[in-house]
Amino acid sequence: MRKLLMVAAVVIGISGLAAAADKQSGNTTLKNVEPAGTTDKKHKKQQYDLTFDTGKNEFTCRTNENQKLEATQFVVGSPITYSVNGNKGEVKSTQSGKKVKCTIVRVATQPAGQ
Repeated sequence: MRKLLMVAAVVIGISGLAAAADKQSGNTTLKNVEPAGTTDKKHKKQQYDLTFDTGKNEFTCRTNENQKLEATQFVVGSPITYSVNGNKGEVKSTQSGKKVKCTIVRVATQPAGQ
């Protein structure tokens, strides 16, 4: 019984942290675009990792494997708008107007003074 209560407390604690995750959105510059993984018969579309800096954190967001993206639609150094909610993200290129939904795969804290 104690183990069950302990597990329940841990699950509730983790759920509370996830629910309290920061929702962020704003404008920034796209820092990097890299292909992620490879394509094959089951995964025909290339995934990409989009990296952007929010001033507080640096995020790497991976596109969905079912979503087509052309690298020319997201030019490194171009302005973007972003939205981050937990591990879900959305990035829109202000130049091409293309919007992609993605999954946050990496978050890095920016050092003070940057």
